[in-house]
Amino acid sequence: MRCNSRGKGESILFIHGMPTNGCLWDDVVRNLAPHFRCFVVDLPGMGRTPFMPYSPAYFAQVAAQIEQVRVRNHVRRWHVVGHDGGCAVAIHYAHLFPQRINCMALLSPALFPDLKPFFLLEWLRKPVVGEITAPLVHTLFWKVAMRRSVPRARQRSKFHETFAGLTGPWRLMRLVRWGKPEILFRDCPSILQSLTRPTLVIHASRDILPSSFAHRAAAMISNSELIEMDSGHFLPIERSTDIAVTLLSYFRSRGIKRMVNSPINTLLASTTRIDTTGLTPVNASQSNSDLDRDIKAEPVESISSPPTLIHVIANLPSFFDGSTSGHSTITYTNTLRRSAINAAHSPAGQPARNSRCDGISPRNGKAAERTC
Repeated sequence: MRCNSRGKGESILFIHGMPTNGCLWDDVVRNLAPHFRCFVVDLPGMGRTPFMPYSPAYFAQVAAQIEQVRVRNHVRRWHVVGHDGGCAVAIHYAHLFPQRINCMALLSPALFPDLKPFFLLEWLRKPVVGEITAPLVHTLFWKVAMRRSVPRARQRSKFHETFAGLTGPWRLMRLVRWGKPEILFRDCPSILQSLTRPTLVIHASRDILPSSFAHRAAAMISNSELIEMDSGHFLPIERSTDIAVTLLSYFRSRGIKRMVNSPINTLLASTTRIDTTGLTPVNASQSNSDLDRDIKAEPVESISSPPTLIHVIANLPSFFDGSTSGHSTITYTNTLRRSAINAAHSPAGQPARNSRCDGISPRNGKAAERTC
């Protein structure tokens, strides 16, 4: 399995989805490399990793390859971040090698049996029809669908490299013929329920995937948070700085939540150029004003025009509240998890709508260094 690494510090593993490759994380890694050692893999059949035939043990085989990457690079434990189908790989790896996981982040998770493959690629998944229509579908997919989803030509061309040339359309066809979702993802709900590591789930408000996927995933994991960002499906590209900021804060705090509209958050929102309106609170039941009455304001030193929000957060005590403007996130209770578990077995299941937020005092930098 092809793997690139960059940076120093605690380790993070980044897993892309289909049909992208490790280049999906370029901008996120660029922001996080000064603070973490970032590992980016190419999944089989994408980027520079050879294709691997699909089988019932596919996810276990990919997880074993990722474990070999960890061993080769002498990583004791790492945070794991997945996007799209990479989330399914991430949770299987966490299930098989739980002792190697610190925290997790699942972006636009595509890992439930009721997943509907992208309609254009459905043509390639059909025997005979796929072989005949491969050149046409290939052209429409990269020239129309991906151009709309990934406007930057340079980034899009990196994804297309794997499927370029005369045989490219049929390589894409082979990749998307991974079988029926109800078979490939049948174990995912039970795996989600077994996970215990702190997990952040991020949903894109304009995602082609239903919001219920993110709600159900967060509700099934015993120690999880859910936030929503104003973005299309490719969060690591459209909101790369926001993703880096959120991951930095969450991994530094190891899942300890500070659900308050604090002076630090106000400072961050007012002294940086980042668009904080893109981070949206998701159905929080307790308002910031309610929390403010219980939290004593802390004096904060002024910071003059930092170049990026990454630099500011890296030099502040660890905290996490799901946004840079003090908005809160969902903390799922056991009742909500039971509801989501029931809904996971029905495609028409509705996501849980209640939530609870708890205010916890920030920790100092040294305390943030403990492991999960």
